[in-house]
Amino acid sequence: MSLSHLRDLIQCHTPFSVPENIRIHTDTTQFMDIKAGDCIAVQNRLFYVKGEEFEGRFGLDGEPKFWVKRVVDLHDGSVKILKLAFFESFFMHLGEERIRCFRSPHKESRILERTTSDTRFMQGVTLYDEAHNPVRVIERIAGPTFYDLVHNVPMDHETYYYEVFPGILTHLMKAFYAIKDLHQMGEIHGDIRNDHLIVEHTTGRYRWIDFDYTYEWPGQPHGVDLFGLGNILLFAAGKGFHTLHDLKSPRSPFQAALPTLREEDFSLFIPNRLMNLKKIFPYLRETLNKVLMHFAAGADVFYESAQEFMEDLEIAFRSFLWEVPHGP
Repeated sequence: MSLSHLRDLIQCHTPFSVPENIRIHTDTTQFMDIKAGDCIAVQNRLFYVKGEEFEGRFGLDGEPKFWVKRVVDLHDGSVKILKLAFFESFFMHLGEERIRCFRSPHKESRILERTTSDTRFMQGVTLYDEAHNPVRVIERIAGPTFYDLVHNVPMDHETYYYEVFPGILTHLMKAFYAIKDLHQMGEIHGDIRNDHLIVEHTTGRYRWIDFDYTYEWPGQPHGVDLFGLGNILLFAAGKGFHTLHDLKSPRSPFQAALPTLREEDFSLFIPNRLMNLKKIFPYLRETLNKVLMHFAAGADVFYESAQEFMEDLEIAFRSFLWEVPHGP
């Protein structure tokens, strides 16, 4: 394809001016060198790079993820995400446990293949560049993160709990069952967070994204995923997280609860985060609070499987079906 033809093709699919000189990358090893205005050619497919995706934790755009490119598929003009091979590792601490976490592009490729057509998960395919690097071509999901969905609900907690939370929990149950099914395939998500669950605009579905992290925790192969599910449930039930710092604030409405709080009421995973929500929201269903307390520092028993987690959460969910509507 001539440069002139390539420029015309790009111009057909983007309203922005096209650079005079377009670099075409067939080896994505040095992903930092691939910039907006370049093209990536892989397995007879051509993608025009518009920029990088950003890490969006806590509702804010953070650092650019240089290995994750926002692109236009020059075959049909659709916007896609290309995830290039990037390897990093670190250790996380859970109580006294030290757990190695690392990125595995091949693991994400495997999950994409195994969850094809399962709309509870992001969809995509893996292509390989000339250096045999895996290039994951991801279908973009339009919609807010679960974090933004809950964070932006404009009402007090009690109204939210009775009027909004049951509907949210209905969708969360489907998303949590998706993780249980993933575990039964012998896979893990690896990085379950509130911003890795997208609420699709067009369908309202809750869909999981980003599967390239994995971890090594001997004896607890699903442990980090389970604590991730617990944190999402906590965030949903509490309409946000409630930390000891926030609870001690002079503006906090929970001053009266402070003398009742104990170390065992807080998260084993994040010690400053309150798990025992019933101490600040007394109307919270005991069946729901019981699930949350399995992730607290004072727990005698922790969940070892998503099946156990879902069995208890099913009991809590059914209690909402019988909930007497909250009066004025």
